[in-house]
Amino acid sequence: MRWSYVLRRVLQVVPALGMILVVTFVVMHLAPGDPARAFAGEYATEETIEALRKQYGVDRPMWSQFTTYAGNLLRGDFGTSFSYGRPVTSIIAERLPATLLLATTALLVSVTAGILMGTLAARRPAGFLDRGINVAALLMYAVPGFWLAQIALLVLGLRAGLVPVLGMTDTRIEYSGVHRVLDVAHHLALPALVLAASEIALVLRLTRTGLIEQLGQNYTRTAEAKGLSSTAVLARHALPNAAIPLITVVGTRVGFLFSGAVVIETVFSWPGVGLLLVDAANSGDRPMALGLVVLVAVSVLAANLITDLVYARVDPRIRYD
Repeated sequence: MRWSYVLRRVLQVVPALGMILVVTFVVMHLAPGDPARAFAGEYATEETIEALRKQYGVDRPMWSQFTTYAGNLLRGDFGTSFSYGRPVTSIIAERLPATLLLATTALLVSVTAGILMGTLAARRPAGFLDRGINVAALLMYAVPGFWLAQIALLVLGLRAGLVPVLGMTDTRIEYSGVHRVLDVAHHLALPALVLAASEIALVLRLTRTGLIEQLGQNYTRTAEAKGLSSTAVLARHALPNAAIPLITVVGTRVGFLFSGAVVIETVFSWPGVGLLLVDAANSGDRPMALGLVVLVAVSVLAANLITDLVYARVDPRIRYD
């Protein structure tokens, strides 16, 4: 892989991020409502509201606000939250680990379960197991995440009592060490499975289709003719080649996991950036909402960039000029 290609791909991220920032900034400032009035409360005087507008700079023209915000952003300053009165970066830093834990767990679950189920389905296409797995994949992909989250919460949490229904830890007992890890894992299980459901179905279908195609190629038949078992042919030859397209799909789905985490965190009261984004939108906290949008945009663009580079590294047939 040539370093010129890597540099060119990195430079392509800059205008994309700039366009996302401009569009998001304009949309948020065209939205109805006065953030200073919402922050001050319904009983605040006009003098107080005007003072808040000047304090946060929302009394200036939009272009002036944007240039100031963009300049501060280049220095790593995301502004001050209207609601919390603290730097946006510090608040996001407190909430980001929870979202990363949820999204990373969902990603690992979706890739592992999807590949295993897709491999089982591909071993005997049109068989009983294949049909059952396909039906399960269709249901997982078709059911909306917010509906599945609420049903899982009601059935497995409230009625069966198998998993906690809210939060990241038990608020009644202060655990430490291994017990705290187990407590977080217990609270994490259901949100991560719900978030991973549609991704499992996608990875499953791609794995199944890719394996069926690879198992019909001449090189796999030659390997079987040389005495390799069907399991060895699948594991050593068919699966690595079928997994190459998965790299692209999994990499591009990182952004969907972050966007899906907004819904899941809201339903399960998971204290991550998704719940923070909902609160910022409801309260009109523009600096917080903009900071979170920038964070998600950078994550998606970085995931796509890394996916392109890894794809070129894994598949030696690809050459970039």
